[in-house]
Amino acid sequence: MAPFIAHNDTSVVPLWTNNTDQPITTLIPVINAAQNKTVHYAASATLADAEAAIAAAAAAFETWSLSPLPQRRDILLKAADLLHERAEELDAMQSLETSSPPTFGREMAKGGAATVKELACLITTACAGDLPHVDPGAATSMITRHAIGPVLLISPWNGPTYLGPRGIASALAAGCTTVLKASELCPALYRLMCQVFADAGLPAGVLNQIVVRREDAAAITEAIIADRRIRKVEFIGSAAVGSVIGALCGKYLKPIIMELGGKCPAIICRDADLRAAAQACAFGAYLHHGQICMSTDRIIVVKDVAEEFTRYLEEETMKWAAMPSSAATKAFADKAHDAVADAVAKGAKLIVGDNSYRTESGLQPTVLTNITREAKLFDEESFGPIATLIVVGDEEEALQVANSSSYGLNGCIWSGDRAHAISLARRMDGTIININGSTVVTDIPPTSYGQAVKGSGWGVVNGVPGIREFLVPKVILSR
Repeated sequence: MAPFIAHNDTSVVPLWTNNTDQPITTLIPVINAAQNKTVHYAASATLADAEAAIAAAAAAFETWSLSPLPQRRDILLKAADLLHERAEELDAMQSLETSSPPTFGREMAKGGAATVKELACLITTACAGDLPHVDPGAATSMITRHAIGPVLLISPWNGPTYLGPRGIASALAAGCTTVLKASELCPALYRLMCQVFADAGLPAGVLNQIVVRREDAAAITEAIIADRRIRKVEFIGSAAVGSVIGALCGKYLKPIIMELGGKCPAIICRDADLRAAAQACAFGAYLHHGQICMSTDRIIVVKDVAEEFTRYLEEETMKWAAMPSSAATKAFADKAHDAVADAVAKGAKLIVGDNSYRTESGLQPTVLTNITREAKLFDEESFGPIATLIVVGDEEEALQVANSSSYGLNGCIWSGDRAHAISLARRMDGTIININGSTVVTDIPPTSYGQAVKGSGWGVVNGVPGIREFLVPKVILSR
């Protein structure tokens, strides 16, 4: 099924409730920034549309929460197969809507498929109860696990073919129904992914998609969170918006799991493979125009090898400069450009790149050094193809610098001494530390981990604990 319907001679992505396209009112233009043109439109939800999606999810919860675990498993396994089969189609739509590089969405979709498959295989274990040991004569105690209820999923535009299916599958595996607030930057892509789950046999009302134009987003998001029928929220996005969503959840006493931004560090030790490290740092800094929460924002190199490493980093940066790249919107490119200009005005030095535009919405890859604390880039994401280079005296100082950020998402350490690298990794803030690899990683599906530490979020994803984020344990005592 195509993600569009015809409306006044235009292609429009409709809202999707109860597996049915909804009537169209207000339109949102979807703009391809690289081509600087509107490629199609999306319907924007009203409060009434949001209410209808919540009602559909609440009604479907009555049966889906009690559905047999093998039924859920089979649907998710089928959805995983379809995600893999349709990876090329999803990739094409992601490139059209967000100007992502070729094959980026395809590989993310394949990773999403693998994760959905793994979650399907863990349903029985995740949903199982416990029978704790009790003293003789005490009440018999049992723990059962139940779906928390309908949930709101707020998913991002920069890694949708992986992060979208992961969140959807985790909630569905637990027996929750969902209202998916898809990004207005890639509504057709999310609609294609919703169709994957419908084609896999997901009953009507279990997964409902809305899209909201930015000027209405605050009011409608609060209305959804405030609704008594919504029992939990998952948010993936910026720290600034996450702070607002988290405050709303606190206001209405709704639990939330969040994956936010990062200032991901790469530590280059004196015994590192410097050329390979430079390649990994450039990949982590410039992939997808730097629009990845795991991007390599800070490269921390020991001074003994700083000069040689910098030469390799310059070479790798120039290779990326020769490749076409665009931000998802011109506003994102402008914000990154302004952050670099601010850093330079406050004492930073450009050592690679000149902060110029290669296209109206694409920046040249840039490396800066001598970042001062007054600069925005000191501890804010650029979300552009920008890296800062920091030279330190030794590995211990490198670790102190790495941990000085208010964020704690991913990191990487480059060293020829694996035992030493592991000892550093154990003390580095973050939830995925990659030794001799990039900060940008596709998490291993069987491995559950915390979303992040410090200002990068909280909660657990993947594996049994990731499913149990959407389950509530209930203690039953019997005498």
